[in-house]
Amino acid sequence: MLHVSEDDPDIAQLIRNEESRIENTLDLIAAENHAPLSIMEAMGSVLNTKTIEGYPGKRFHAGCKYVDEIERIAISRAKTLFGAEYANVQPHSGTSANLAVFFSVLEVGDKVLAMSLPHGGHLSHGHQASLTSRCFTFRHYHVDTKTELIDYDNVRRMAEAFRPKMIVAGASSYPRLIDYEKMADIARDISAYLFADAAHIGGLVAGKVIPSPVPYCDFVTLTCYKTMMGGRGGVILCKERYGKKIDKAVFPGCQGTSAVNFIAAKAVIFKLAQEPRFGEIQKRTLANAVCLAKELGTRGYRIVTGGTENHQVIIDVGSKGLRGNDAEKILESVGIITNRNVIPRDAENPGTISGIRLGTAAVSTRGMGTAEMKEIAKLIDGALINANKKKLLDQVAQKGAELCRKFPVYA
Repeated sequence: MLHVSEDDPDIAQLIRNEESRIENTLDLIAAENHAPLSIMEAMGSVLNTKTIEGYPGKRFHAGCKYVDEIERIAISRAKTLFGAEYANVQPHSGTSANLAVFFSVLEVGDKVLAMSLPHGGHLSHGHQASLTSRCFTFRHYHVDTKTELIDYDNVRRMAEAFRPKMIVAGASSYPRLIDYEKMADIARDISAYLFADAAHIGGLVAGKVIPSPVPYCDFVTLTCYKTMMGGRGGVILCKERYGKKIDKAVFPGCQGTSAVNFIAAKAVIFKLAQEPRFGEIQKRTLANAVCLAKELGTRGYRIVTGGTENHQVIIDVGSKGLRGNDAEKILESVGIITNRNVIPRDAENPGTISGIRLGTAAVSTRGMGTAEMKEIAKLIDGALINANKKKLLDQVAQKGAELCRKFPVYA
C-alpha cells in the first residue's frame, strides 16, 4: 500500500479499513471467499496494463508474446481440471459468461426454460430485470411447494409443452445437488441445448466433492471467486463443437478488451485447485454447511429444502417473524456478514424477502471446522433473538471477533 498511500491517502485508508473489516468479521456470503495471496499478486501485477482483443496468436494488438502464453496455460488448466473439451477464460463475470452462452447458439426470441429466481435461479436466467428477458422468451420452472426440491417430472412436462431451444440447469440459491443426467435426458428428448450455471459450485466440482455437470451439458459456466477461491471473472466450458461459436460470442460479441491480470489469476487458481489442500478445503466447506444447517435447525429455524448438499444454507427467517432485510442488518451489526434472499414462498408475494442465504466457503478457507460452525450458529441465534438488547448484541459481537482472531485470513 506504499504507493497508494502516497498518491491517494483517502483511498489507501479505505482499503486498510476494508482489510480490517474482512479480518474481523465472519463472512457467510455464499458468493464470496478469501483468495490466496498469489491470486492477489497476479491481479495486481503489470498484466493490468496490457490491452488484448482476440485470442492467442490472433490478437488485434502487438506485444502479446507473454500474455498469449498465459491465456493458453489458463485454458489448458481449465480443461484438465474440469475434464472439458473446450474452455474460454475471457469473460469478465459469470453473467458475461452466461450472455455469451445464450448468444452463441440462440437467436433473439428463441425459447429458454430456466429456474425461477425465488426458487433458486439467477437474474441472468431471464428475470424481468435482466437484459436476457428482453432478448429471449423465457419460461421458468419451480421447485415443489412442499419439499422445495426440483420436480424433474414437472420440468419434463414444461419442456415438452414449451419446446425450448435451451434448458438452464443451475442456480444461485439452491442448496441441493442438481441431477444433470436427468436434465440431460429431458433436453435430449426435445432436442434442446443443456446449459449449467455452476457459478456457485465451481470449486466444489473442481475439488471433486460433488458431481460435475460437464459430462452431461453442452455448456457450463462458472466464476472463480466463490467456492473456487480465486480472482474475479468467469469461465465457459463447452463441447468442442461449440468452441468457435463461444469464442465469437465472447469477443467481439459480448465484450471487448479482456483483463489479462484476471486471466492470469484464473490460471493460478486452476493450478492450486489440483493440489490436495484445495480438495481438503472443499470437503470442509461441505461438512461445515451440513453442520451449520443442522445446528440452526435445532434452534428452531426453518431450513429451506430441509438441509444442504453444497456450500449454501438458506434460512426462512420469516418463520421466526423476521424479514430477510432485518436479519441481514442485525447480523452485520455483530460482525456476521450474510445476504437477504428470496425463497420459494416469496414467489407469490413480489417484494417480500423472507430468507437469508449463508455460505461456508470463506470461513472454511480460514480453517474453521464443525466446532466453529456450532459456535457460529449460536451467535446467529443469539443476535436474531436479542435484536433489541444492545448488551447481549455486544457480547455476540465480542465472541465473533474472538473467533476471527483465532483464524486469521492472512496470517
